[in-house]
Amino acid sequence: MKEFISLKIDYAFKLIFGKEGNEAILIAFLNAALKLPPESRIEDITIMNSELNKEYREDKKSILDVRAITGQGMQINIEIQLNNQYDMEKRSLYYWAEIYSRQIREGMGYKELAKTVSINILDFNYLKQTPNYHSVFHLYEDEERFQLTDVLEMHFMELPKLLIKWRNREVSPWEDGLVRWLLLLEGADNQEILQVLEEIAVKDPVLYQAMAAWEETSDDPRVREAYYDRRKAILDEKAAIREAELRLKEALEKGMAEAMEKGMEKGMEKGIEKGIEKGIERGIEKGIEKGKAEVARKLLDLGFEITKISEATGLTEEELRNLRNAQV
Repeated sequence: MKEFISLKIDYAFKLIFGKEGNEAILIAFLNAALKLPPESRIEDITIMNSELNKEYREDKKSILDVRAITGQGMQINIEIQLNNQYDMEKRSLYYWAEIYSRQIREGMGYKELAKTVSINILDFNYLKQTPNYHSVFHLYEDEERFQLTDVLEMHFMELPKLLIKWRNREVSPWEDGLVRWLLLLEGADNQEILQVLEEIAVKDPVLYQAMAAWEETSDDPRVREAYYDRRKAILDEKAAIREAELRLKEALEKGMAEAMEKGMEKGMEKGIEKGIEKGIERGIEKGIEKGKAEVARKLLDLGFEITKISEATGLTEEELRNLRNAQV
């Protein structure tokens, strides 16, 4: 059986969707994702950061996103994430603002700033408020729901939710172009999906081009070496985050157990009910603080910013600096 590199790894995704010469593939994906009316469909596009190998060599921890400008001037950024870092909405808004503001030039009017679209493809469930795999956000008035401006558009595409709908036959890649392109990202791990897409590609020349480029790229020894390096780095980061979560859970459970024990001891002296209550409270506090410190150390090791770690753990920036200094 043919072994494909996984397009869920951002390095591989960018090789297919963010490479000069593959503009037709990116255009097809964007037209399916943005669902533009026929008169506004994207016809041409310029990929802005196609120098992947240089970018990857200089910083293996960098996010290998795809940035492009349409012929109409629309700014687009596509980011694919395997790990839930619990701040996607803020990260996405920050990157959107950076790309939007970067357009301004001396003597340029604000009216000339073009629409900027941020697309986040996530290999985890993120938006708990909806079972939909594709969610789109704009700026709307709270009560009457009219749009303030269309220059901000933010997409979240959650692959696990799509797979559930695919298995339940609630979506069809034959009928929906976005389903087709997103399922392509799952094709390396799912033979049934791959077979269906191969059948569709017979009638879809752009999908055929994408799958041919994917196969050719997967056969390149140099690409595979870089791909496995990138895959290992991402999976190591994912494992470290998971380990931090498990350590926090373990610390909390240990704190609860110690609290029960201390509560029972105090209960013998001052009343069982009151002792357990205080013991649990103190134990939980102790367990939580210990767990926060463990998580913070892991995130510091991974190179996360102190401000973001502070937001995630509740520890002050001074406490985090002390932890970091203690690790040196």
